[in-house]
Amino acid sequence: MAKLAVSITSGKNNTDKATVGFVVANAAVASGQETVIFLNVEGAYLASEGYANDIHEEGFAPLQQLISQFIEAGGTIWVCSPCYKKRGLEENQLINGATIVGGAKLVEFLSQGAACITY
Repeated sequence: MAKLAVSITSGKNNTDKATVGFVVANAAVASGQETVIFLNVEGAYLASEGYANDIHEEGFAPLQQLISQFIEAGGTIWVCSPCYKKRGLEENQLINGATIVGGAKLVEFLSQGAACITY
């Protein structure tokens, strides 16, 4: 099984990038790849309960639906700890299925041969 990390740096500041990142991640996990989404910079907001509820890019499924599908399919969501804290977000606001991690966790995954794409 191949490994893929999808780094999402955008939230409501660029809903197209946030959406397409989850579309690609869903395609990867559906094809049997071990897939991790790393939410960082503005993308950290996507891990906050309710934040993605009103994001719906034309031509795509609503972002909340894409997030749910990814988690249900066995995908992993990691949230950059300093990025989340910098934005004043608390761990009790996390969506189900998301985990706050440090950068070392992503580096470890990448060192195991994971490819990485960033949105």
